[in-house]
Amino acid sequence: MSELRTIARHAGTVLVGQLAVMAFGVTDTIVAGRYSEQALAALSVGSAIYISVYVALMGVVQALLPAWAELHGSGRQAALGRSVRQALYLCVITIAVGMAALLFPGPLLRWTRVPEALQAEVRQYLAVLALALAPSLLFRLYSTLNQALGKPQLVTWLQIASLGLKLPLSVWLAFGGWGLAPRGAVGCALATLLVNCAMLGLALWLLRSQDFYRPYRLWQRLERPDWAQIRAFARLGLPGGLAIMVEVTSFTLMALFIARLGTVASASHQIAANLGALLYMTPLSLAIASSARVSYWLGAGQPRRARRAAGTGLRAAGALALLAAGTLWLLREGIAALYTNQPAVAAAASALLAWVALYHLADALQAVCVFILRCYNVTVAPLLVYSLLLWGLGLAGGYALAYQGLGPWAAAQASPRAFWLASTVALALVALIFSAMVWRELSLPRRKRP
Repeated sequence: MSELRTIARHAGTVLVGQLAVMAFGVTDTIVAGRYSEQALAALSVGSAIYISVYVALMGVVQALLPAWAELHGSGRQAALGRSVRQALYLCVITIAVGMAALLFPGPLLRWTRVPEALQAEVRQYLAVLALALAPSLLFRLYSTLNQALGKPQLVTWLQIASLGLKLPLSVWLAFGGWGLAPRGAVGCALATLLVNCAMLGLALWLLRSQDFYRPYRLWQRLERPDWAQIRAFARLGLPGGLAIMVEVTSFTLMALFIARLGTVASASHQIAANLGALLYMTPLSLAIASSARVSYWLGAGQPRRARRAAGTGLRAAGALALLAAGTLWLLREGIAALYTNQPAVAAAASALLAWVALYHLADALQAVCVFILRCYNVTVAPLLVYSLLLWGLGLAGGYALAYQGLGPWAAAQASPRAFWLASTVALALVALIFSAMVWRELSLPRRKRP
C-alpha cells in the first residue's frame, strides 16, 4: 500500500472521530445560542478556559504517540504495554492539575475582566467540566495508544456513538423538560460529563475483551512508578503540552479579552472560533497519521521512508487547507446564519469568518510540521516560537490593535477583527519557521532518541 493511501486511511478514520467530538462543541454552541444570548456568551468564555486547560494536558498525553509508535515499529510489544501502564501515573498528575485550574478560575476571570454578569454561570460550567476532565484524559490515553498502533478504528466508533448520546442530552439538560429545570450552558457541560464517562467505560471494556490488545499485556499488575520512565515522558510531553497550551491559549484567550466588548462580539467570536477549531480537525488528523508513520519507520530503522511519510503528510495538508479555506470564504454568510437567529451576531460572525479562512491556511501547515518535529524529539524550539509569536505578536498585538491602537491604526473597540488579524499574521510566521525546521531535520542523518 502506498504511503499516501496508508496516511489517508489513518487520517480519515481519525478525522471522522475528531469531527464527532468537535460536533460536541458545535452542538453546545447552537443549543446555547438558541437558549439565549447570555448562555452563548457564558459558553464562549467557559469553553475558552476549559479548552485552554484540557488541550494543554491532552498535549502531554498525545506527545507519547511517537515513542509508542517507535516501540511498535521495532516490534517491542511487552515494552509498549509497560510504557502504557507507566503513563497512567503521568495521567493522574495531569488530571489533578487540570481539576485545580478549572475549579478555581477566579483570578483568570478577574484578570481578563470578564463581566460580572457572566461569571456565576461560567464558574458553574467549569465546575462540571472539572469532573469531566478525568474520564476525558484517560480516554485520550486510550486514543493515543490506538493511533500509535495505526489502529484508530475502535476510537472512532466510540466517538461516533457518543455523539448520538451527546445531542439529545445537551438539548434536554439545557432546555429542561421531563422533570428537569433548564440549565442553559451548564446543562451542556453536564451532558459532556455523562458522555465522557460512558466513553471511558466502553474503552476499558474493549481493552479487556479485544484480542488485538493481548500481545501488549496491558492488564498485567501495575508496576511501581518508574521515575526514570516518567521523567522521560515529561521531557517529551511537557514541552509538547506547553507548546499546545500556548497555541490554544493564544486562540482561546481572545474570547476572554473580547468578552468586554459585549455579548454580540463575544457570541460572534464563539461562532468564528468554533469554525476555526472545526477546520483544524483535518490537518490535526493528518498530523497524527503522518507522525505515527514517521515514528513507525524510524523505529523500524528506515529513515528514508520516514522522510517520505513526512513529505506526503505535508502536501496533503496543504491541498486540503486550500480547499477548506476557499469554501469557507464563499459560504461564510450562510454558515454564520446557521449558528444563530440573531441578525447582529450573524453579521458580525460573517465578517470574522473571512479571517478564519486565512488563519486556517497557516494553521494547517504548522500543525503537521509540529507533529513531525516531535517525531525527531524537537519539542523545546517549537515552544519558544509559539510563545514569542503567538502570545507576543498574535495575542498582545491583537489586544493593542483592539484597545490601544498600534502605530497609524486607531483602536478598533467595536469589533474583535483586530485579534483575528494579528493572530493570522503571527500564525503565518510560525508556519514558515516550522517548515524550515522540518526541512532541516529531514536533511540531517537519523539521530538516536535519548
